[in-house]
Amino acid sequence: MTESGPGLQEALQESPQQRLYRYRKQRGVNLGSWFVLERWVSESPFQGTAGSGQSDLDVAKGLHAKQVLEQHWDSWITSSDFEWLAARGINTVRIPIGYYHICALDPSILTRTDFDGLQHVFEGAWSRLVAAVITAQSFGIGVLFDLHAAPGKQNKDSHSGTSSPVISFFNSKFNMQLAIRALRVLVTQLIALQAHEPEFNNIVGVQLLNEPHPSSHETLYDWYKEAIQEIRKIDSGFPIYISDCWMTDKYADFVARLPSSLALTCIDHHLYRCFTWSDISTSAVQHTASLADRNSPFPQMFSRVSEKLAASGSGLIVGEWSGALNPGSLQGTADEHQERASYIRAQLDLFELYCAGSFFWTYKKESPGDQGWSFRDAVENGIFPEVVGMIPVKDHVGLSADTNARKVTARNVALGQHVSYWARFPSYYEHWRFEAGFDQGWVAAYDFFTFDRAGQPTVSELGFKGCIAKRKAQDHIRENGRSSNIWEFGECTIQGGFLFWLLPLLGR
Repeated sequence: MTESGPGLQEALQESPQQRLYRYRKQRGVNLGSWFVLERWVSESPFQGTAGSGQSDLDVAKGLHAKQVLEQHWDSWITSSDFEWLAARGINTVRIPIGYYHICALDPSILTRTDFDGLQHVFEGAWSRLVAAVITAQSFGIGVLFDLHAAPGKQNKDSHSGTSSPVISFFNSKFNMQLAIRALRVLVTQLIALQAHEPEFNNIVGVQLLNEPHPSSHETLYDWYKEAIQEIRKIDSGFPIYISDCWMTDKYADFVARLPSSLALTCIDHHLYRCFTWSDISTSAVQHTASLADRNSPFPQMFSRVSEKLAASGSGLIVGEWSGALNPGSLQGTADEHQERASYIRAQLDLFELYCAGSFFWTYKKESPGDQGWSFRDAVENGIFPEVVGMIPVKDHVGLSADTNARKVTARNVALGQHVSYWARFPSYYEHWRFEAGFDQGWVAAYDFFTFDRAGQPTVSELGFKGCIAKRKAQDHIRENGRSSNIWEFGECTIQGGFLFWLLPLLGR
């Protein structure tokens, strides 16, 4: 565990409910093609498009655009969808948006952009995004907003707002500054929602850019740093997610080099195994094995990165993944259903070990039957588990005495092992710090377990362990002073064995 530095005196303004939504393990899906449209996911909105008919801009310039979009926003995802997701243990959704979807908050955001003059088309999006947050909270679901389409496009794909393959985000200071301005407007409004009745506590953060393809990584580093700084001026504790550009080690090092902070800056990795020639020529069995074998390069990378990020108070999520396999990977497969299920299981197990969250792409498709890309189809056809997460076998209510007894027993065992081990290396120790760390870790984990389930079948679990550990260490130092033995507190704050003593109380 990294000791808290002198610059970590900021007081984070978080309610207990916000803290639990933000830092629990995120079992999620993407609500793809709700606001940022993708034709292969939902065909209907593209019927009267202009241009090549592949992007939001093409729809916005097409026939009856305002009516088409508002009808889609109102029908693609409804309360019944959130209810269905909650019943399957999904506790967080990632919602891709474009900068133009918040133009109702500041119409000038569209000036001198590809969407200039289209405010009337998109002005109804913000109220629907707010409604999505309200509905999600009623089912105990958190919301991660993802800037999928930035001014000038941060990648060449049509899901970045326009059908043009030209990336003009990174070579335009105007576009880069406008994106930061849009993010500031978004975060300011999301924070303002917390003052509403009822309170909004379920916004877990904002992702600065989706899948950027920078002209140089240094350019993106500089932009990330400026964007983070500007958002943290608004709220010093607001969680921020950044894409790793499929260079996870490199961007984990970047996060570790950021100025010390108690706020969460999380790395987002996207995992797909169906696009490249290498993917196509690799069998489904081999894909599964490469993810399931903990000694294989990819799991080793995840292990390395998650440890590095936890040490800096951060974490790793997989913001997009799927069950999709190229037909070439399934050639000669005797039981395609089983191979798909095994592939999904291998990914879920990997994420369980090393990630604070994961989000399947995507929740559903307009044309049914795609078990690789449609979460709903995958669940209903049995290749995805019916429920994800920890299902309690006992209710925590009325078990506080039992829980406390378990804590004392577990702490005494762990403390005895700790003291016995370090007795072999004579030195000055402060084992009371280990004891304090165990108690803090137990309380933190139990707070998540007992969080209001809002009717969900599963309990919440602590996800961003490094972030919580860093905060607990800072509190400990403030109350008890610095010491060369602070490591003993961190030895068991979050990473210790207390969790395994608590699990039998609730069950899996």
